[in-house]
Amino acid sequence: MPWKEVKPMDQKLLFIADHLREVTTFSDLCDRFGISRKTGYKWVARYRELGLGGLQDQCRRPHDHPLTTPYTVRQMIKELRSSHPKDPPGPKKIQVLLERTHPDWEIPSKTTIYKILVEEGLIHSQKRRKRVPAGQWPFSAVRQPNDVWSADFKGQFKTQDRTWCYPLTVMDHQSRYLLECRNFQSTGLAQTKRAFEKLFREYGLPWRIRTDNGVPFASKSPGGLTQLSKWWVRLGIVPERIEPGKPQQNGRHERMHRTLKKGTAIPPAATAELQQEAFDVFRQRYNHERPHESLGQKLPASFYTPSARAMPDKLPELEYPGHFRIAQVHHNGIIHHQGHRVYVSGLLQHEHLGVEETDDGIWTVYFGFLKLGSFDMRTVKKPRNDYLTLRV
Repeated sequence: MPWKEVKPMDQKLLFIADHLREVTTFSDLCDRFGISRKTGYKWVARYRELGLGGLQDQCRRPHDHPLTTPYTVRQMIKELRSSHPKDPPGPKKIQVLLERTHPDWEIPSKTTIYKILVEEGLIHSQKRRKRVPAGQWPFSAVRQPNDVWSADFKGQFKTQDRTWCYPLTVMDHQSRYLLECRNFQSTGLAQTKRAFEKLFREYGLPWRIRTDNGVPFASKSPGGLTQLSKWWVRLGIVPERIEPGKPQQNGRHERMHRTLKKGTAIPPAATAELQQEAFDVFRQRYNHERPHESLGQKLPASFYTPSARAMPDKLPELEYPGHFRIAQVHHNGIIHHQGHRVYVSGLLQHEHLGVEETDDGIWTVYFGFLKLGSFDMRTVKKPRNDYLTLRV
């Protein structure tokens, strides 16, 4: 029959037209259009009430539903999202905050919270960033607080009075506890060392400190040593450095930096003093108020405990195994070995190094537990006072 080839809306229009012209009985008309009498009466009723618009397909969603999120809960979700415009919490954190502040409420799911935020225009979909594949990094496992601290100078910027700001950030890797966020006007050694000395006295010594390869954490000297990392080694702290161009190897710290920038430096404060106040407020909230997904939506302060290794009053001397030879670095960066001179680094002048024969004629030089390089006695050309090259 030809009416079966038309669209549903056209079928309804033809049905109503034939009904108005009374071409046949209502039952026969319904049979011709292949619908029940109940459907036919429904079409006629909608047409009489709403006209042609009543024949359009109607939304089947109920006007009220027992599972609809209550108005009070929706308002609280909106308030939590808007309470921190520079670092707005997402659905997961909002759910945790609701459970914490209103334990007697029936808390919506994360999906429902997300939909409410979208409906209210408080969240917008973003393009999913392609993740960098995980690599095998030469870092030891992290099992508890103070196994590793991560440190970095966040990218410099100017406050509104045109003062340069170089924020030094230090975070415990395991607990995500932000130990320090201090505003400096440069990356100078003296102020950085004072900041770490204060941290060591307050929180104790970590076993390792992970940084990038920038000043003042690393240099081109053997072992990548600087005055700062040399001091760390004397304290029994292993300097860890990520590979150049691979910030993902310190991804937890980089993620914190993005949150820090968004929450405190867009836009920058009016002065350096006010910028430091913003950092202090951020650090308090980051450690004691802001749930962290990686911690099971708990707080860093609930996980972090200070180190049992106290900061010593006097810098300890380095110790080496009994089979090592001990060599002191002269003022010109040279050590003497079996009547020959080996240049190591002027950075290590007056320090004591350990020298171990690791193969026939091959000697390896250590500064504490840190391997600096090796030299080959088989390349000696003179019986005495020949210069040897340290291979890093």
